Amino acid sequence: MPRLLAIVAALGALLGAVALPCAPAQAQTTAALPFPPPVQERVSVLNARLGLHPDKTRLVLELTDSVPFTVSVHGSPYRVMIDLPDVSWPGGNTVMAGKGVVARYRFEGRDGGASRLVVETDGPARVVESYLIPPRDGFKPRFVLDIARTTPAQFAASAPAATTTATASVSREAVRPPAKRDPIVPVAAALPPPVPPRAAPVPEKPMVVVDPGHGGVDPGAVGVGGVYEKDITLAMARELKRQLEGSGRYRVRLTRDKDVFIRLRDRVAIAREANADLFLSLHADSIGSANMRGLSIYTLSDRASDREAEMLAAKENRADALAGMDLSSENDLVASILIDLAQRDTMNHSKRFANMALEHLGREVKLIPNKPHRQAGFAVLTAPDMPSALVEMGYLSSPQDVSLLSKSAHREKLGRGMVRTIDAYFKWLTGAQKS
Repeated sequence: MPRLLAIVAALGALLGAVALPCAPAQAQTTAALPFPPPVQERVSVLNARLGLHPDKTRLVLELTDSVPFTVSVHGSPYRVMIDLPDVSWPGGNTVMAGKGVVARYRFEGRDGGASRLVVETDGPARVVESYLIPPRDGFKPRFVLDIARTTPAQFAASAPAATTTATASVSREAVRPPAKRDPIVPVAAALPPPVPPRAAPVPEKPMVVVDPGHGGVDPGAVGVGGVYEKDITLAMARELKRQLEGSGRYRVRLTRDKDVFIRLRDRVAIAREANADLFLSLHADSIGSANMRGLSIYTLSDRASDREAEMLAAKENRADALAGMDLSSENDLVASILIDLAQRDTMNHSKRFANMALEHLGREVKLIPNKPHRQAGFAVLTAPDMPSALVEMGYLSSPQDVSLLSKSAHREKLGRGMVRTIDAYFKWLTGAQKS
């Protein structure tokens, strides 16, 4: 999705976007927790993840134990700093790519046995809240930071040349910042100097989200011999995930990994939350004829695309219309143009993938004889910023397709064809981005 953000950002500038002046170093309300009793081992960061929400970006750190923390917000450049005691984070000093408000983030040790997480933002930002969730429900302690965009004026007025610190005891419930700010303690002289420029973040492996169609109370098509579409799609999704991860070239997520019902829009939301670079929905149709068999691929139709663009351009949807961009402040014309631009680019990539898939899969499995690349208004294909395709792997009304799709050897062969397709697509995408 970074390619889309670059395109729409450039168009936004042409439409009259004015660069905002950088504010001087600022700091905002922080929260801190007392140090836990002495322990023999250093506290470690087990996992870090970013999540997109309509009004904020959330950073979560999973820890081996509770720690105190101090959060401050600074300008020139815009960044949020989380100061921690001496904690261990293997590989955390690598600059990690961000999303939403977060441009990138990194972890660094400091003198005196302290640690700091530096979260660079793509403009002026504010801390909505920061808190620690103690261990519960089988989860380790988690530090949560919610960041939202703000204007340079609001940023400058929020806490001029000051910082605040608050302390609280760890309870059995989530520890959140006080409702009211503590007295401001000026420490302008103690603010650290601007962070020097760092090397560009190491690119992550592409994220592929695989969506096994149907599930739970929705069995999908019922095929010859009583086989359920939901079982066929889940088995194939697991096989594709196994092969993709086994290649070492991709990160993979399934929208479901068991027999559960997930709404169509929620499947798209799962993929966008994962910042998917490609979304594949797996299905197996059924019709009245036992003679019709073969694979086909669907991408979003132009008519459905126009309806979706209209809906996304509505003011109540603009904050989450494009991942990493809040269009709620744009006028109707600008918002519509940016959404349409992103959507057309995404549709072109989806069609490119579909054509590559038919070329590679046609060598492995039978395609339907008439127009195997089709277009329709499937809800799971409507994300404007995520190339998507729906693969109809065969017809469950065909005894031959049912027999093949029920066999692990056929699913393995189909998976190999899909992996080759995905390799070809990202190889093409890398070349297109460099040209």
